[in-house]
Amino acid sequence: MIVKLDDLLPVLTTTVIFVAIGLIVFAIAFAIVVLVAPFSVKKEIEEDQNTALAIIIGALIIGVAMIISSAIQGN
Repeated sequence: MIVKLDDLLPVLTTTVIFVAIGLIVFAIAFAIVVLVAPFSVKKEIEEDQNTALAIIIGALIIGVAMIISSAIQGN
């Protein structure tokens, strides 16, 4: 199977755009969590080894990823 550059370029451009949008949404979601939390998220996870907070942040990342994935697929 031969892939032509003319066929690949629009797909690659769309992928890069969606990656950029996804990273921006991730950054905004994390910034909201940091602003809303009445404590230092970085200190709690890194210094105090707060596993529960790390799990919540991980769940937030997975949730946002699922939303972005559905938006990209058009569902």
